[in-house]
Amino acid sequence: MNKNINFEILFFDLDGTLTDSFEGIANGVIYALDKMGIKVNDKSDLRSFIGPPLAYEFKRKYNFSDEVCKKATSYFREYFERQGMFENTPYEHIDDLLSSLSDAGYKSVIATSKPEPYAKKILDHFNLSKYFTLIAGSELNGTRLTKQDVIAYAIDRLSEITNPTNQDSAHQIDINKILMIGDRHHDITGAKENGIASMGVLYGYGTRSELCDAGADFIAETVSDIKNFFIQ
Repeated sequence: MNKNINFEILFFDLDGTLTDSFEGIANGVIYALDKMGIKVNDKSDLRSFIGPPLAYEFKRKYNFSDEVCKKATSYFREYFERQGMFENTPYEHIDDLLSSLSDAGYKSVIATSKPEPYAKKILDHFNLSKYFTLIAGSELNGTRLTKQDVIAYAIDRLSEITNPTNQDSAHQIDINKILMIGDRHHDITGAKENGIASMGVLYGYGTRSELCDAGADFIAETVSDIKNFFIQ
């Protein structure tokens, strides 16, 4: 993996990249499906719910209509808000990674398809919020749902934060200095659709072939690989 010292702003996915959220998300999906009369025989079959928007995966996996997806999402949130968001664990060495990047002068941003209020609560819970200039996620009302939309929003908000009185194009964020880091193809394609580079990570829920096929510019096998990419 060749190093590139031109990046200054790092966009991080949350689920499967900073934290292993499988247990809470899977339990929430099981709760929602049970409410709808569907039994899950193998929890591991729900791994595909880590990463994409929840409604997208309900529709893809169970062929739910838009209306039924909304109902399933509502049930999921009953469980997730009560306990599921904290059935979650930061990956080993994540705190060290984020601290080291901050000390080295990198600006870190969260770009997740998870609803923004949930992302903030999770990061606060694990004392990770302090490392991020911005936490960008989807809206609870179902808007700004795709990773493409979240990344576009994060770029715009970061421009406003860093240059609050200079909103002309000459003072906007240089997207060539941004790298998106995530574990699923949605992270990679969302980055490409916004004209930014991407790094796929293999310790999460995506495979090497998934990330490479999506066009990841770099691949990191471990959290330490991410750190070593930026810090010598």
